[in-house]
Amino acid sequence: MSGTLNKVMLIGHLGDAVKMHYFEGGNCIGRFPIATNESYTNKQTGERVTNTDWHNIVVRNKAAEICEKYLSKGDKVYVEGRLKNRQWQGEDGNTRYTTEVHVQEFTFLSTKKESMANSQASSSPEQPSPVVEKAVAAKEPAQVSEPEQDDDLPF
Repeated sequence: MSGTLNKVMLIGHLGDAVKMHYFEGGNCIGRFPIATNESYTNKQTGERVTNTDWHNIVVRNKAAEICEKYLSKGDKVYVEGRLKNRQWQGEDGNTRYTTEVHVQEFTFLSTKKESMANSQASSSPEQPSPVVEKAVAAKEPAQVSEPEQDDDLPF
């Protein structure tokens, strides 16, 4: 294969709010961390082990503004983009390095507000959440009376 590929797909939870930086000319950048987890059972001890990896996410312009408006700490999100490495001089004079995911596509999977509404609905079944009501209403078929047409089709 002669080409190369730099593609990252992550599903994780926001570790902090989206931090926005605005530039001259109207452009902006949003940065936030995403946590992804890996769980397994240690064969020797039999205990459940969870490892968390943190990823630095970068979104630009309109996408950054959308993320800032709708995402908050704890929300679950799918991001797809490219890995970028960059370096800079720290205040102490040392060279610093970081790896970032520059987002090209994203999907909000759940919001903290949604999660809280669902947990309240499960703890107090007499008061269903609005999200549940909408789902139930969407499943009910609409009853529309249409006049039967008499046609000569054989099927």
